[in-house]
Amino acid sequence: MKPRLKRGVRLTYDHTRDIQVLLYPEGVLVPNPTATAILQLCDGEADIAAITLALSNQYDGVKAEQVVDVLTRLADRQVVEWS
Repeated sequence: MKPRLKRGVRLTYDHTRDIQVLLYPEGVLVPNPTATAILQLCDGEADIAAITLALSNQYDGVKAEQVVDVLTRLADRQVVEWS
C-alpha cells in the first residue's frame, strides 16, 4: 500500500497562521505535527514500511500501526488515497 494525497489536495505552509495546512476542494485541515510529518512522505512511491523507517530516523518509537492509523483517518476525510 502506497499512500498519496488525492488529486486537488496539497500540503502547504500558511504564512499567516505560521503552520502547515492541508488544502482540499472542500476546505482546509490543520494537521498536527505528526500527521504533517507523515503527509510529507506520502508521494505515492513510498509504502508504509518506508514511511515508518523515514519517521524512525527522526523520531523515537514510531510504529507502522500508528502510521496506518493516521493515514486511515485522513483517507476517511477523503484527502489521502492508496495505490
